[in-house]
Amino acid sequence: MSESKAKSISTPRKRGICFVLSAPSGAGKSTIANALRATQPNLFPSISVTTRDPRPGEEHGVHYHFISQEEFEKQAENDELLEWATVFGRGYGTPRAPVEKLLSEGKDLIFDIDWQGHQQIRKALPHDVVGIFILPPSLNELKNRLQLRGSDHIDEINNRMNKAMDEISHWNEFDYVIINHQLNKAIEEIESILASERLKTDRQLFLDPFIQNFQHER
Repeated sequence: MSESKAKSISTPRKRGICFVLSAPSGAGKSTIANALRATQPNLFPSISVTTRDPRPGEEHGVHYHFISQEEFEKQAENDELLEWATVFGRGYGTPRAPVEKLLSEGKDLIFDIDWQGHQQIRKALPHDVVGIFILPPSLNELKNRLQLRGSDHIDEINNRMNKAMDEISHWNEFDYVIINHQLNKAIEEIESILASERLKTDRQLFLDPFIQNFQHER
């Protein structure tokens, strides 16, 4: 077997996967997404655009692209956003071009978006999306976590709590549901999902030529 042929067979070819994490605000999806990005070498962030102001420690182009409402509306109108929504009066969306580029290169992406975004991105990329919904152990614990975060005014916390049950009602639209009792366990469970989805037969595009090579070895 030639060296070039061996190299082409041993190098897996695949299209990337969009791993979508959704949850009511405060359930831990952003913390989990950050932890996964830190430990998964082939898991790339999808950096959203938003019209809200940065929170302490957030950087433009790292956590979000912070843009004006006018620019947000322009991108949505021009179909430059793969998904978008207005949440608590602020615009959030996913730029289309960088996502499609990474998927075509075989790279996996992780999304920290709400259930509406999940619906839109699944409609746009029906064969590329794995949806994971994260539940809090209880509504009382959800409220405690929002209060401990310390970045939201009490009125905003109450607003998020009022919206929580509506968000939770969409749990059965997702491929997997994780109850975030304990952060490390929730991360481990989602890591298992990532591994399983990457090994699905129809995602491993290199298998046909790999198996065909067995005929040449006989």
